[in-house]
Amino acid sequence: MLDRRSFLSTGTLGVLGAAFAPRIAFARAATNKRFVFVIQRGAADGLGMIGAVGDPAFAGVRGDLAADLAAGTKLDGMFALHPAMVASAGLYTQGQALFAHAIASPYRDRSHFDGQNVLETGGASAYQVRDGWLNRLLGVLPADQARAIAVAATVPMALRGRREVASYAPSNLPDASDDLMQRVTMLYEGDQQLHGLWSEAMATRQLTSDLAQDGGRNAAATGALAARLLKPETGARIAMIETGGWDTHTGQRGRLRAQLKGLDAMIAGLQAGLGPLWADTMVLVATEFGRTVAVNGTGGTDHGTGTAAMLFGGGVKGGRVVSDWPGLAPAALYEARDLKPTMQLDAFIGGAVSAHFGVEPARAMAALFPASARTAAIEGLVRV
Repeated sequence: MLDRRSFLSTGTLGVLGAAFAPRIAFARAATNKRFVFVIQRGAADGLGMIGAVGDPAFAGVRGDLAADLAAGTKLDGMFALHPAMVASAGLYTQGQALFAHAIASPYRDRSHFDGQNVLETGGASAYQVRDGWLNRLLGVLPADQARAIAVAATVPMALRGRREVASYAPSNLPDASDDLMQRVTMLYEGDQQLHGLWSEAMATRQLTSDLAQDGGRNAAATGALAARLLKPETGARIAMIETGGWDTHTGQRGRLRAQLKGLDAMIAGLQAGLGPLWADTMVLVATEFGRTVAVNGTGGTDHGTGTAAMLFGGGVKGGRVVSDWPGLAPAALYEARDLKPTMQLDAFIGGAVSAHFGVEPARAMAALFPASARTAAIEGLVRV
């Protein structure tokens, strides 16, 4: 078990470490392990996902946003999981989910573009590093000519780099009404060749919609699709799924509930689709930064700093929340407004990846996060 004492003994605190989505990117490596990176674009509210219900200041400062967490799944004496994440709660009970709180990348200036660049490149500041840590991971794994493919309009930054990455996406269609799309579908219905191509394009269009759309069914289908591409012996071993819709400046309570329901369905779709391979799978869920502790005047939250990250999978030694909790009292906040980060996201990722793939921690950190002076002396994240 990691605790504050083990953080300090390593010489560093936290050594553990756009509005439409999802889009998917895949990489191939010669390993039996599977790894999935789900990025939450838009700055997901860590306190909304995993509420610090045991903190005396939580209910007062969060207002109406605290209500759902009060009815959530109690994780321990401090934290509760949002009730929309039913499947995730089950994985936590089974020891297959681990949550890290009060965590952040080195970035502090609250710009989506810059923050996502730091998260995906692994740099200490925006645009300091020109390739992505997920692309660099391909060079660390014991892979023979590892290849990557992005199923998206463009390859996500995390997958760009020296390793060649192909991309595939259906033709970009202008926004069209559902009536028009249905008319085109009927037009192609009698054409044996075009009907199949159009049906495939429509399916992809559905999969690239917001997590909250269609009650999470599209998100579940995305998880199942990722599993199908990860499952074959000759298929992908690493996947990246982009999700959007996390920028909840207004009406956060309902919007976040729908988003988390979709994320939960995606994780469940991955687990079901992978079957026995889930035992050797790790899923990382992370965002560029968190949101303000206090609620704004429109029932939402604004760009913040500290947030939460999640690990799922049969390969995760879960059933716990890892946190050096700073507290939510006014004097404890970062710049008097945000959750103060006490854990380093780059070290968390480096430690999780190195443990999962059996790579020496210092080597993994040097490759994935070359701008970081931190080490990844991490134990107890995965099952052995």
